[in-house]
Amino acid sequence: MEIAYIPSPSRGVYELFGVIPLRGYAFCIIIGVFVAVWLGNRRWIARGGRPGTVADIAVWAVPFGLVGGRLYHVITDYQLYFSEGQDWVDAFKIWEGGLGIWGAIAFGAVGAWIGCRSRGVPLPAWADALAPGIALAQAIGRWGNWFNQELYGRETDLPWALHITSSTDGRVPGYYHPTFLYESLWCIGVAVLVIWADRRFKLGHGRAFALYVAAYCAGRFWIEAMRVDEAHHFLGMRLNEWTSIVVFLLAVLYIVLSARLRPGREEVVEPGASDEDTDDDGAAVKLDKKSEDEDSETKDSDAGKSDAEKSEDADEKETAEAETDSSSGSSESETADSSSSVEAKDEEAESAKKA
Repeated sequence: MEIAYIPSPSRGVYELFGVIPLRGYAFCIIIGVFVAVWLGNRRWIARGGRPGTVADIAVWAVPFGLVGGRLYHVITDYQLYFSEGQDWVDAFKIWEGGLGIWGAIAFGAVGAWIGCRSRGVPLPAWADALAPGIALAQAIGRWGNWFNQELYGRETDLPWALHITSSTDGRVPGYYHPTFLYESLWCIGVAVLVIWADRRFKLGHGRAFALYVAAYCAGRFWIEAMRVDEAHHFLGMRLNEWTSIVVFLLAVLYIVLSARLRPGREEVVEPGASDEDTDDDGAAVKLDKKSEDEDSETKDSDAGKSDAEKSEDADEKETAEAETDSSSGSSESETADSSSSVEAKDEEAESAKKA
């Protein structure tokens, strides 16, 4: 008896306005990229970088990542495209699904390195800022497998079983483990772990990104073991299980060595960013500094002006004193002349009386 299950979409392509094909797989990939860039930009600014730098570098990283992811898938599952009865042109139909995360990360790192060099930004610091966003992008992107009814696990009667209805490409309709959902939830947990660990331990120099890689590999190992789609096997395990083990060990080794050789976090992630208005706090600091400079210039101007005024006042005072002294001397001279004139008249009057 069917109690509960996760239904699969009846189709993976929808016609927008009856003309434009909207593919569920591609839509999930695009949304994931936007979320990764949005979160990465916020984290980059918080670390002292410029707004927009993450997006500028992502312009290089995303195309490289898509090419790398497709190459990894085609190389490791070449029988799907180059064996007898297959059409090799299908290898270019990326919208039908088939992206290997290992190739996407490797080639995406090459594109990011090119973008970082053009901006003078250290690649490890940029990768640390983007790490949890990549995990969320994977969580969203995995729902593209749901639209395509692919990459499911073994049969199960659990209430959250995935109901596969398509019979194309060798599929057998039935109820299976929804490995796409398991990986999506695991990636969300990885994003939360990286954000928490980064805040708690101040991870830098690529260690936050390495933590994301290690945590993802740990989950991918057991999820990969549940899948029933065709894959190459070595020593009883699927190729991607071995890849998960190797990459996990390399990521852990990097964390240990990096912590010893370059402890702490980068003080400067983008040269010159601290001199610009990177965010509200940065803008406020810059404005305050500018205001202080203007006040200082005003004070210096006022000080210079007051000195000039004092000099002018002193000159005016000296001139006034000189004029006062001159007028005072003139008054005294006139008074003396007046006195001598009166005395002369008195002497003449006395002489006239005697005569």
